[in-house]
Order: sequence, then C-alpha cells, then structure tokens
Amino acid sequence: MAGITNVAFRQLCREQGGGLYVCEMITTRALVERNPKTLRMIAFGADERPRSLQLYGVDPEVTAAAVRMVVDEGLADHVDLNFGCPVPKVTRKGGGSALPWRRRLFARIVRAAVEAAAPAGVPVTVKMRKGIDDDHLTYVEAGLAAQDAGVAMVALHGRTAAQRYSGTADWDAIGTLKQALDVPVLGNGDIWEADDALRMIAYTGADGVVVGRGCLGRPWLFADLAAAFAGRAERRLPDLGEVASTMRRHAELLVAAFSPSEAEAARRHGTSRPVDSERDGCVDFRKHVAWYLKGFPVGSELRRRLAMVTSLTELDDLLGKLDPAEPFPAAALGQPRGRTNSPGKVFLPDGWLADRDSDEVPAGAELADSGG
Repeated sequence: MAGITNVAFRQLCREQGGGLYVCEMITTRALVERNPKTLRMIAFGADERPRSLQLYGVDPEVTAAAVRMVVDEGLADHVDLNFGCPVPKVTRKGGGSALPWRRRLFARIVRAAVEAAAPAGVPVTVKMRKGIDDDHLTYVEAGLAAQDAGVAMVALHGRTAAQRYSGTADWDAIGTLKQALDVPVLGNGDIWEADDALRMIAYTGADGVVVGRGCLGRPWLFADLAAAFAGRAERRLPDLGEVASTMRRHAELLVAAFSPSEAEAARRHGTSRPVDSERDGCVDFRKHVAWYLKGFPVGSELRRRLAMVTSLTELDDLLGKLDPAEPFPAAALGQPRGRTNSPGKVFLPDGWLADRDSDEVPAGAELADSGG
C-alpha cells in the first residue's frame, strides 16, 4: 500500500468507519536520519487517533533508535513492524518477508522495538507473510518469537513472498497461527467485501482482519465492515454520482496534504520547480482513477483524461461528464483489486538461506528512502 495510505487516504477512510489506519511503510534509517520525504510521510491529521506508524528495518540498533525517536518526540501511538513486504528492493536486502527466515535476527529486531516503545506504553505489532516460499515457511515460529518479545498483536497475510499477490490467500495458515498464539492474531488476504471478513473470522478464529488492496478505490468498504461486525446487513453500493463525489473529496484531501508548511515552502523557495500543491495532489490522485471506476461503463477517452488531471477545476469538469445515476456494477463485487501478479522468484542476499541462526545484519541492508 506504499503510495496509497498517506494522510489524505487515511482521512477519507476514517470518514467512512472506525478502524486502525496505518501509514505508508517508513524505513528506520530514513526516519532516524530525518529524511525530508520520510518526515512528510509520517504526517498525521490533527484529529487522527490512534496514529499508527509502520516501520521497516533490518538492523536491531537502528530499529531501536527509530522507535525511541517515535516515543521521545510523540510521533505515533502505535508501531507496526513490516515483515511482509515481498518487493525485490526490500527482500534482496534481507528485509520484509525475507527476514523471519533469520530467526535470531528477527527476534532481536522485534525485541529491540518492543523495549524501546515500552517506557511510553506504545504497543508494537508485527505484520508478516507465511514465509519465503512453501519450502521455507516461518510464520508459526516467527509468531511465537514475536509473542515472546512482547508484541501486542500479530497479523498474517496468508501468502508466501514467492506468491506475491497471486492465487488465493491461505486462510488455513491464519487459523493455524491463531491456535499457536496467545496474543491476538489478525488475518490478511482476500478481504474484498465485508462478508469476506466475516467468513475469515468464522473460518480461522482470528481476532480481526487487515485490509489492503480491497479498499483501493473503495474507502466505503470500512463502512461496510463496521456494519458487518455490528451485525447489520446494510452494505454500500454507491452509484456513479456518489463515487464521483468521493473521488473529488479524495483529490481535495491530497491537494491539502501536498500543501507545504511555511517552513518547508521557505526551504524549497528558488528550486527548479515552484511549489504547486494542487498539481502535485492531482497527479498523485491519478493512480486511483481506475480503481474508483472499476466495472463502471465509462469510455476509454474519459478514463484517459481523468488519469491525466492536473487541477481540481479540470477534475470537476471531467467528473461532470459521468452519468451520476449509473448503478454500482454488481459484477465488480468480490473481485481482486490492485496488484494481481504471478508467482515469482524471491530475491535474497547471497547465502541467506544457508544459516538460519545468523543474526548478522546484511551489508547495506538499511534503505535510506521510505515506501514499498
């Protein structure tokens, strides 16, 4: 969800229903070094509570320093450690979904984070996948290690790193982990509709669900989830007019999020490109257009123009060309959204699989920039 779950999208989702909304993945090194881009990425809304910050790190000492910074400066109310990312730039450094294979290093990182957060009472949670591939599964062992280290919850995406976002999630694995742990277990994978969440809870016994791709272009999914868990039957099926209003609200929030503070504007004054928050916000919005319009009968030319907007005025003009009475496409319900790629090779550091008990930090493992 890198590039998606920024402060604007989180606010849009919070307006729909309750939940814990986690920021984009932040690298521990970039946070400790106060990388300007990273510091902008950890912005939270004035009324956003709890503030949930997701960290990615490979070095226990750097991870501890990052969490101490979060605690000392009051940057967040919750820290989530990402051991689920399958992208090559992360796994080839030994991070993300590759890291639990090195069980001693994994345990050191989690314990370092928990101990750094403990004085302020900031809970630490862990997100992970089943393992590197079907021959290198780690989720039960890693879950137990995380529990022993003192985490508040463990979330499991029921796929391996090699599966990436292909096939179907293994809910049996989520049930297995739930049986193995005493701390709450959250299930992740193939929650496309609120009723999927109910089925997962019933099937696995999990204590809650984690939603990723299912909310792309559908922030109202969280209203459905709130209704489902409250035992209510209503589900949101917005017509195209309502979807257009949500798109406009999303773009407006992005423009506000891209507006620099006075101090930042002063630092950027005289750069090659002047600050243009409206253009930047609208450009960032472009990636969401196809998700919002998935299944609706909207012509290719209008879709193309919407995916090239540079201003709110232009967006308003194009949204006005949509048929507001067009009903929500029932055929799109329950269908995958976002990435649906094929299984692939997991890139790992040389010799990574040879020694499970090595707790040596791979050279150059800590990434200096945030995001997936």
